[in-house]
Amino acid sequence: MNLDALSARFDEDMLLTAGGVLIGVIFGACAQRSTFCLRSATIEFAEGRFGNKLAIWLLTFSAAVIATQGAILAGVLDVSEARQLAARGSLSGAIIGGLMFGCGMILARGCASRLLVLSATGNLRALITGLILTIVAQASLRGLLSPVREQLFNLWTVPGGAARNLLSLIHAGALFGTLLGAALLVVGLWLAYRASVSLRTGIYAIGVGLAVASGWLITYLLAQQAFTPVTIKSVSFIGPSADTLMGLINSPSLPLGFDTGMVPGVFAGALLASLAGRDWKLQGFHDGPSMTRYAIGAILMGFGGMLAGGCAVGAGVTGGAIFAVTAWVALLAMWIGAMATHLLVDRPAATAAIAAK
Repeated sequence: MNLDALSARFDEDMLLTAGGVLIGVIFGACAQRSTFCLRSATIEFAEGRFGNKLAIWLLTFSAAVIATQGAILAGVLDVSEARQLAARGSLSGAIIGGLMFGCGMILARGCASRLLVLSATGNLRALITGLILTIVAQASLRGLLSPVREQLFNLWTVPGGAARNLLSLIHAGALFGTLLGAALLVVGLWLAYRASVSLRTGIYAIGVGLAVASGWLITYLLAQQAFTPVTIKSVSFIGPSADTLMGLINSPSLPLGFDTGMVPGVFAGALLASLAGRDWKLQGFHDGPSMTRYAIGAILMGFGGMLAGGCAVGAGVTGGAIFAVTAWVALLAMWIGAMATHLLVDRPAATAAIAAK
């Protein structure tokens, strides 16, 4: 059954939700099996250890870039109407929010997507931290913290269109984007070989990136068939998680859409993968100080991710794959914030603990 037949038979929102679930399950399963994690990659980079975590992140990122830009180059995808490119963006938000998010994911020991994946494996620390993150994100979007976010957002803005497209700014196109992704893939493969990353893990890491590219393609194709406007988007976690949680709290039924299908899909995919791999295990907080650390990290990520326009996946991989300039700036800021926090907070603490033994 082709897309035209599906569009004629099923409601558009139902198709979007089904697409979100499908992409979410693939993303969640592949992320769980590959242990895809930006936090771990930044720690390796900060310590000068270019190991398996950095290799896995590069494989994911490069796969998302190659598949997305390749689809654009082939003429089967147009992302010019995506929010990350068409709407007004904020460089101040990308910088400040990215730094906050990077700091927060070190303190919380995982970014927004990683927390959701870990929650599905029985990690109660990740579940509670993720809930705090989601509540703060909602407060930053529409609640008490929204005025502060808007003020920081408006410090330095960039109009939508060519001014927000990094490839347009450097007078390049999808071919350059595809080649850059291929170069990053070569680096990722070399690091994976050097770090003895298994073929299976590498395939799962690439699968995470392909899930991101598939999200762009599915929403675009449905937008071409729909009678009502459909937002072209892909995998992200800050805003969608907040909307999904609020929908569960405020409505007897969850509104249909790509995001509300994707978030539970990621949880389901990670859960199934953890059960299949026998990784499911209940875990909790060790003590009060550790819980405080996780909570602070969640707050920083909730506000920072909403300010930056996305999380480590939403801005870093999804927005990076379409070369949104604010996404690349936010991703760089996340790396800087994460590495600085690790070197200034975690490394001295680890050194002191070793000296005390």
